[in-house]
Amino acid sequence: MKKLLAVALGLSLLASTAFAGPKIGVVVKIGGIPWFNAMEAGIKEQSAKLGVEGFMVGPTSADPALQVRAIEDLIAQKVDYIGVVPNDAKVLEPVLKKAQEAGIKVITHESPKQVGADWDFELASAKGFGEAHGKLLAEKMGGKGSYAVFVGSLTVPLHNAWADAAIAYIKANYPDMKLIGDRYGVAEDVDKSRSTALDLMAANADLKGFLAFGSQGPIGAGRAVEERRKDGKVFVIGPFSPGQGAKLIKSGALTGGFMWNPKQAGEVFVTLADRISKGETPKAGDDIAGLGKINPEGNTIIVDQLLAINKDSIDKLVGMGL
Repeated sequence: MKKLLAVALGLSLLASTAFAGPKIGVVVKIGGIPWFNAMEAGIKEQSAKLGVEGFMVGPTSADPALQVRAIEDLIAQKVDYIGVVPNDAKVLEPVLKKAQEAGIKVITHESPKQVGADWDFELASAKGFGEAHGKLLAEKMGGKGSYAVFVGSLTVPLHNAWADAAIAYIKANYPDMKLIGDRYGVAEDVDKSRSTALDLMAANADLKGFLAFGSQGPIGAGRAVEERRKDGKVFVIGPFSPGQGAKLIKSGALTGGFMWNPKQAGEVFVTLADRISKGETPKAGDDIAGLGKINPEGNTIIVDQLLAINKDSIDKLVGMGL
């Protein structure tokens, strides 16, 4: 047993010394779903390309406590960089500060102005992303009727910023559209999204649309529309993994939306960590792979790289591995 342990430790040591660059652990919202599977592929491919040790940690559910635990584990492993796609920005503040106090740099995504982050990057501006979805929903609904809004949770800042922008755009431009309730924090759970959509359709005869921010929200709402045979009568708009939603898009149960490439986001986590580790602090005018030319606002890098998801683009997006 001791000999086996020694061999295992030896292999581990060899593995760790094979990387000249930083060790980067990225904690995502939830593991095992297409969006974050694509992100993991980006992390792995870019790590291999740059010769660094990058890996992803995916909790079994979208529970902020599980993210805290995962980050604490990475601190104990003494990684050089921690990347995070937060479920609850506020809950993560203490553990991210703990990481920084341990000398670990923190990079976040989908969480602008995150307390405890050294850098945050976004592949879409909150206003532009939200308005694009709000406009598409209004066009599909003909500017009339009721709609509901789903977010990953009520404590995900970026999802709620998208929702704020979409709702404000609709209010300003389509006064005959009515928001049902406020918003529902179910869009990182396909079953909850489906059941909530079914309940809302049953209770609101004039409901004509769902605006779902969170990768599982459009899928769940689309399945509910399909079950009720409301294809073409109730429209589902939001960002989702094309591979997961292709069948629903083609049937018409899921209308479409916009996204950025989660694989690209995975690559950016690694690229930023590698650059910073070499003393290359991101600054205005820098051309960074995956981001293009940047103009940071404080420690936040925002670029707009939206991809439309619809019947015309779905096969191409799926072919990209998304």
